[in-house]
Amino acid sequence: MKKIKCLYTLCFLFLCLHDVFAQDPTFTQFYANPLYLNPAFAGSNKCPRVSMNYRNEWPNLSGNYVTYSASYDKYVKNIKGGLGLLATYDQQGRGTINTSMIGLIYSYHLKVNRKFTMLFGARAAYFQKSLDITKLTFGDMIDPRKGFILNTGEQIKNANHQFFNTSIGVVGFSKNFYTGLALHNIDQPNESMITNGKSPQKMRITAHAGATITLTKGSRGMKSTSLLPNIIFQYQQGFMEMNIGTYVKHGNLTFGAWYRNKDAFILSLGVQTKSFKIGYSYDITVSSLNNGTSYGSHEVSMGFNLSCGEKPTAFRNLSCPSF
Repeated sequence: MKKIKCLYTLCFLFLCLHDVFAQDPTFTQFYANPLYLNPAFAGSNKCPRVSMNYRNEWPNLSGNYVTYSASYDKYVKNIKGGLGLLATYDQQGRGTINTSMIGLIYSYHLKVNRKFTMLFGARAAYFQKSLDITKLTFGDMIDPRKGFILNTGEQIKNANHQFFNTSIGVVGFSKNFYTGLALHNIDQPNESMITNGKSPQKMRITAHAGATITLTKGSRGMKSTSLLPNIIFQYQQGFMEMNIGTYVKHGNLTFGAWYRNKDAFILSLGVQTKSFKIGYSYDITVSSLNNGTSYGSHEVSMGFNLSCGEKPTAFRNLSCPSF
């Protein structure tokens, strides 16, 4: 049965090389990977920061998805904005299809008035997509008694394809409220690895909003407590995803509970200090996929705030979640 599932999964991945519309990987801990969520977030932290993310989606599935991400960004006073570098690596079908990306980001910071600030960001990215033919299986490889032991007669070569794409975004925030919109894959490049194939990387729209509600203020050794409700909506080629949830921050600890429409409940836990943070989240699948993906999805994030000396003049912090 496992071999049959593996065959179906790999056949599905193979079909994805032809005339289909690809979809981007997503992360559950949205704000732990701010540059991936919205390029406008570049430089939104008062000091340089490093963010790292790991996601293992449906590990119980023979053709699971594993995605890595790392980013660096900082505020630069002379250009009145932030600079960022973002890299991702995505594996589909246990390394059958691999996608690498590296992108450069610039964000302009505009102080509209005493209470409201806007960030405008843009990202230019280089992608490399590859196919490892040695990890594909075909029907002519099956021996009726012994299983997958034969050599295939399929004439397919390892494939590589490179392309560029662009993204833009905007974020607006005040002391206790923030909202943003990002458009990814604006030019919709063709990422097919087959000659004359068509697999456009369709535009992905991300809208997000949230607030910070102070429940108790820290004083006389007592830790402060805040509630951070959020909503994130994503759309790509007919696929819609709505994430609704909240974080509760108590001192250095953050707890989160989310619901992703018709798909999963998400629980998260994070610890944050002035210079370091680490978070873990688990997706409990509630869709029909639960029969084959009962182990859910795991995601881990880490972040470092680096020393920046004096705080930039007139810099305004963006009070959004860290996980």
